[in-house]
Amino acid sequence: MLEDRTEHPCQVVDMSPGNVALRTDRIGMPGEKVIAYIDHIGRIEGVVTRTLQDGFAMTVIASDRKKDKLAAQLTWLANKHELDLPEDRRHERVAPRNPTSVLQLVDGRQYQCRIIDLSLSGAAIEIDVKPAIGVQVMLGTMRGQIVRHFEDGVAIEFAVIQRPETLDSEFNTPRA
Repeated sequence: MLEDRTEHPCQVVDMSPGNVALRTDRIGMPGEKVIAYIDHIGRIEGVVTRTLQDGFAMTVIASDRKKDKLAAQLTWLANKHELDLPEDRRHERVAPRNPTSVLQLVDGRQYQCRIIDLSLSGAAIEIDVKPAIGVQVMLGTMRGQIVRHFEDGVAIEFAVIQRPETLDSEFNTPRA
């Protein structure tokens, strides 16, 4: 969507957490504000920095936290084929009513954590420590491994797909 609020289809040609090059029929002018909705990324705001033969480049305007999240999304997208990762999340994520839990490492060390969200296949937790990717852990009574780091914590993939009843009894998750 350009500054005049007109919407136009576009295709990402190149992207980093700070810049995006778009191919589009309607070229934005330098200095013009732009909002782009990009598959797998979401809403990106920015300003046109230069025109291209078949589109334009823009600088992304976002907080450092949002740029970090964008960097993580771009890394995931760039590596998903090599790692044979699924296209999208496999299971719906919910925020538990009781987010306080304990993360235990294989060597027995335990850390208080807060569950940001969880699904039948994993969880995102806020925690002060960042065990290495691949490390086996226990979140409450659920075995899993660290699969990703982000600014305030880690993501865990459970060793087995959980049943909704198990998540509900362990973390008091909302029922649909």
